[in-house]
Amino acid sequence: MIKIGMKRLAKNPNAARTLPPLPFEQDGLDTARKVVRSWAGYAPTPLCSLSDLAAELDVGAIYFKDESPRFGLGSFKPLGGAFAVSRALSRALTEETGNEDPDLFSDKARAFAAKMTITAATDGNHGRSVAWGARMYGCRCVIYVCASVSQKRRDAIAAYGAEIREVDGSFDDAVRKAGETAASEGWHVIPDTSDGETVVAPRDVTQGYMLVVDEALEQLKGERPITHIFLQAGVGGMASASAARFWQAYGENRPVTVIVEPDQCACWYESLLAGEPVAVTGETDSAMAGLACGEVSLIAWDVLKTGADHMVTLGDEVVEPMMRYLAQKGGDARPVIAGETGISGLAGLVATASNPDARKALGLGPDSRIFVINSEGDTDPEAYCRIVGKSAEEVLSQ
Repeated sequence: MIKIGMKRLAKNPNAARTLPPLPFEQDGLDTARKVVRSWAGYAPTPLCSLSDLAAELDVGAIYFKDESPRFGLGSFKPLGGAFAVSRALSRALTEETGNEDPDLFSDKARAFAAKMTITAATDGNHGRSVAWGARMYGCRCVIYVCASVSQKRRDAIAAYGAEIREVDGSFDDAVRKAGETAASEGWHVIPDTSDGETVVAPRDVTQGYMLVVDEALEQLKGERPITHIFLQAGVGGMASASAARFWQAYGENRPVTVIVEPDQCACWYESLLAGEPVAVTGETDSAMAGLACGEVSLIAWDVLKTGADHMVTLGDEVVEPMMRYLAQKGGDARPVIAGETGISGLAGLVATASNPDARKALGLGPDSRIFVINSEGDTDPEAYCRIVGKSAEEVLSQ
């Protein structure tokens, strides 16, 4: 049986059941469906049942939405970054031509896109998504990274034609640098976080992420409702999008929503307790690299300030045993490849379900039906092989 511990658990004092006005375009989800489903290679990602783990934890069911096959990029991120690139190009073309629904793959659009520069900051997967989207539509792309981003992740971004620029400091410093450069150079910045000033592109990113749960709701038709969701949060884009889509579908009967973070950069834990966004400073690097963020996105805040029920923090020591467990056990129908960030929501479930006090606080029991997202696969293949002892290809061939 897998055994890992948590660091801290708290209840959000401002949690509510009434759906607030969501910070998205009214027709944004329909637009995201139309655009993303039109891309070559689109297919809904698998929804795996982890019945062995559910039995170990004495819960009713665990549904694990596996984003590792998404468009061959290894994570859910294309739904956000690449979608936001399409929206930036579409709006620019509409402003230029007056056409409200331009064909982004026309010769005229590609000639226009070739004059655009798209930029973003990343700790790995978002930059890869933005670069992939920029290449798909024919835009120039510049991606900012901090020093902690591995060379393999940089190479994966550069493979899509992006220029990589390193920034001193943290991920949050890279975000600021990308925004400042875009403003001075006339570039289009695609952040996956919002400081309240840059709103449109991060709103598009978050809107696109809603498709993860949108697909899952279709896959769950005929099943009993989900009772709990465990969502890993860095700046909060995926977590807020997922919580919002379940909230739309379930209304006041929405699932108990648990936010999972590394303990050293738990900006959501601190912010939700304080009732306002709080920046976490100091050493924020984490083995869960996609969550190594010290500041919440204000777009995500609009959802999670009342849409999150509990917050749990984890130490980096949970990463390797969880990755090995999934490589060995997988889901009921297939092996599961999960990276360092990808396992964190599930790790939050394991840590709390194994703790009697936490289990009681969250209402976990034999009737619980839990939804978790595997947000990435082996996005750093060398690290994955070192941790698991096998490559992803070897695990999948088992």
